[in-house]
Amino acid sequence: MYCLFSVICHLLLIFTVFMSLLVTHGIAGKMKIVEAPNTFGVNNNFLTQGSRLQAKVLPSPVSGPVHLSHLAGRCFSLTESVYRYEFCPFHNVTQHEQSFRWNAYSGILGIWHEWEIANNTFTGMWMRDGDTCGTRNREAKVIFTCSAQSKLAQVSEPSTCVYSLTFETPLVCHPHSLLVYPTLNEKLQKEWDEAEQARYEGLITEQGYDNLLRDVFEDAGFLKSQKVNAKLPQVAAETETHNSLQKCNEDFQKQREEIQRLQALLTQHNIPFDTKAEETQGGRTTTAARHLRGDVGLFELTDPH
Repeated sequence: MYCLFSVICHLLLIFTVFMSLLVTHGIAGKMKIVEAPNTFGVNNNFLTQGSRLQAKVLPSPVSGPVHLSHLAGRCFSLTESVYRYEFCPFHNVTQHEQSFRWNAYSGILGIWHEWEIANNTFTGMWMRDGDTCGTRNREAKVIFTCSAQSKLAQVSEPSTCVYSLTFETPLVCHPHSLLVYPTLNEKLQKEWDEAEQARYEGLITEQGYDNLLRDVFEDAGFLKSQKVNAKLPQVAAETETHNSLQKCNEDFQKQREEIQRLQALLTQHNIPFDTKAEETQGGRTTTAARHLRGDVGLFELTDPH
């Protein structure tokens, strides 16, 4: 009886092995395996940032208060819900969704672009040209506040695809730490002083003053270049006067050459002409022209005869 039971068990074992081989090499070989799209490799937070994020533009050069340049090359992170935000001063702002969704988002919210300046103060860092968001690119503004340690304290999205970050650091605790004027070189400080004087004397409008200041900030590298080429009005007036005098002299010289040519033509054909009036007028014009070049004193405009 025991032998019969043993034989049956062996037969069942052989049958099981046979069916397994049949399924593996026969049926399974003809099966079509369908996989869902997998972007985990792109959004995998274990990969290096350069491997999974593609920036559209390069960051602007480091600029602004010298003491803040020590933040370049460092990154600060904050986790809220399933999102981890990372702020790298003078580089970029990124967001990483920490979930197992197949299309979990990891992307760039903004790349270091320029400072926001108001009332002689650096009021924030603008990170622009982030990932596409509908018909626009994502962008973020970073506001600096005083604190005992440097950290990314808060992230919000006040409007679609526009983010607001609060960065706390002891580097901005001094009341003058974010002033703009002290960071300028002597040449740009002089240009700012001249613009202030022109506004005070009423020589330029507020818009003209703002345009001059923007030129100063662009030359300093605080703002992206959008040259306005504004000029102080007195400089423009001097240039215009110089051009008018020069043109007057040129026109007079051309007229005189034309008269001489016509006189030579009349003489060649033996045609008489009166040179007395011309010589008198010529003398007057020459005297007036000499006066216009800067000669001082009165000159006679009436015929002495």
